[in-house]
Amino acid sequence: MELERPCPCGLPATYDACCGRLHRGAATATTAEELMRSRYAAYAVGGRVGADHLFRTWHPRTRPDDTAPDAGLAWTGLAVEATEAGGADDDTGVVAFVAHYTDAAGRAGHLRERSRFARRAGRWVYVDGDVDA
Repeated sequence: MELERPCPCGLPATYDACCGRLHRGAATATTAEELMRSRYAAYAVGGRVGADHLFRTWHPRTRPDDTAPDAGLAWTGLAVEATEAGGADDDTGVVAFVAHYTDAAGRAGHLRERSRFARRAGRWVYVDGDVDA
């Protein structure tokens, strides 16, 4: 992904200044929402960069063996609906969001999730989430 393009997470910043710095390990998320946005961007960016970031930010207790993004989906937009705790001084947090995608056949779809996050060794990690079909 070009570093100066808009960040896929939807914030008004370039990828490099926003989620790119988290993906390459130059910074860590300070809030649960920032981590959730960077994880969405990792799915959107895909490839090794995306898979590595998803692996590093998934709680080891709940992390699947394969964290590679689905290459058949193109992630097209993110809307954060709500946050609960998950701030710079919290140890847990929840972020509710809707992520939009297009599948390999060109059909539009969305994923609605209420994700749970926790601090582990001072860093935010994704624990699990409840998905609405």
